[in-house]
Amino acid sequence: MRKEIAVISDMQVQHFRDYGYTVVPGLFDEREVAALLSELERFKREGLGRNVSTDPDAKVNYQIIPLNDKSNLMRALPFAPKVVACISALVGDPFVRHLDQIFLKPPGLGSGTDWHQDNAYFRLQDPTKGTAMWIALHDANIQNGTLHVIPNSHRMAFDHTRDPDSDHHIHIEGLEGEEVPCAVSAGGAVFFNYGTAHATKKNNSDRERAGLAFHFFNTDYGEGVRMGGEGTEVAITGAAATGGVKEYGIAVAGTWEQEVARLL
Repeated sequence: MRKEIAVISDMQVQHFRDYGYTVVPGLFDEREVAALLSELERFKREGLGRNVSTDPDAKVNYQIIPLNDKSNLMRALPFAPKVVACISALVGDPFVRHLDQIFLKPPGLGSGTDWHQDNAYFRLQDPTKGTAMWIALHDANIQNGTLHVIPNSHRMAFDHTRDPDSDHHIHIEGLEGEEVPCAVSAGGAVFFNYGTAHATKKNNSDRERAGLAFHFFNTDYGEGVRMGGEGTEVAITGAAATGGVKEYGIAVAGTWEQEVARLL
């Protein structure tokens, strides 16, 4: 039996179930954040992402997707015991890592990602059985356009259309609701289910801001789910889980701390 780690409280889990999201400050420590930022800097040097804005001279929404084929650290992160404990508590077992990506907003020009529900892309049978884990790689606040959510929006399915400000995203036009900014320090995480409407805003600060997003879903509800254009799902828990051997050809589970140390 897998040993659970007390990194998410019963109150945080209940908030996720009631409102569609929950905030877990300090999920990743300073060393782990430093390792993640080291990989982000390498991605930038190697030109591994692209600006998805349709107005690249005026706005920048820099996306890197997927991540697991570019970094052993990113590949290992979903297997970290504290991540497994959080996802298991929120959506239940068995679950898979669905996709992984980074959005980087440079100072001044960094544009947001408009309101949308992830399940408009993924079509999970029950959107509450999938969750994003959005990790702040820099301190995220209102000024630099942190993640915003609309509580209880997972109880509704909104029409989505092509977002004219992005070369491939969709959005909800004219969405109205009580939006909540999720301000978190670097290393904090916001979990929100596949039905929760969310957005990021423009970076009006003088420093860049990056958010790292992993998505997971309970495979009992995964028939017909869309992949989001990424590749293969990775089984993290359940009978199909092999610690990454099946998907990557090597054992990945248990290597998170080793990969962090290697980059520091």
